[in-house]
Amino acid sequence: MTSRPLRGAVGQTLATTVMAPRRIAEVDAHEGPVHRDGALFFTTQAGAIKRLDLASGDVSVLVADANTPNGMTLGPDGRLIVCEQGSLTRAAAISAFDPETGARELLVDNWRGEPLNSPNDVAVRHDGTIWFTDPSYGHLQGFRPEPRLGDYIYCYDPGADVLEVVDDSFVKPNGIAFSPGGETLYATDSGANQEPGSFHVGMPHHIVAFTVTDAGRLCDRRLLAVTMPGFPDGLKTDGAGRIYASAFSGVQVFSPSGNLLDEIDLPGAVNFAFAGEDLLITTDTAVWSLSLDSPHHRKEN
Repeated sequence: MTSRPLRGAVGQTLATTVMAPRRIAEVDAHEGPVHRDGALFFTTQAGAIKRLDLASGDVSVLVADANTPNGMTLGPDGRLIVCEQGSLTRAAAISAFDPETGARELLVDNWRGEPLNSPNDVAVRHDGTIWFTDPSYGHLQGFRPEPRLGDYIYCYDPGADVLEVVDDSFVKPNGIAFSPGGETLYATDSGANQEPGSFHVGMPHHIVAFTVTDAGRLCDRRLLAVTMPGFPDGLKTDGAGRIYASAFSGVQVFSPSGNLLDEIDLPGAVNFAFAGEDLLITTDTAVWSLSLDSPHHRKEN
């Protein structure tokens, strides 16, 4: 599998920014990859949080039953901030896990008394606020009750212990990430995916950008890019502000203005994390690594 050159609108070849990916581990790495201290933490479809030692290749289980975990990110204090999708009997939540012991602290599990749907992805802004998407995929996939809230994007302020809805315009909000300075929020809408395995091309499969105000609210909603083939899932930005989004073909790389810059040919890519000069990609059955040739790629947001 290789990174292939793309053609621009007038036929020019776009610059290829990555080398060919290589498989570094065969493991059930599904979502929420987080690089920390020489290891990659990730969540599995079986409900665990695991740790891959990048030097030795050893895999260990941090939490065997993490309440159907999905997206995950690193908190300001070094803990793992995890989207718990919940089940028919356990509440969905956003929780913090100690990366050494697995000890859990519940952060939030409801909005104004109503249960969350099934939190999907999460990002922490530079001010410490926690932003996450909450689509109703858990109900569509049969492991969560009928939703009592909309498919919203939320902002949680741990200091004030306040959770607020910041956007309600998505069919299925999914991946979420900030620009390097935190002034722009990006989110993917995977509304084209309804029942498992589906792709309804007439429904949303795009990335949206927002300006984040000084008050921590969203404004100036605009379409950044439509992903094809398929709907976008994982979302990250690098230190130069480029946006990485998974699609059916692999990982697509966009400029802050929405131009398609490159495409990493890795069908099955779900999510990814930056680790020094490498991009680590989870594909459900393996972790892949790509060496990046620009230092601007190295900062994850």
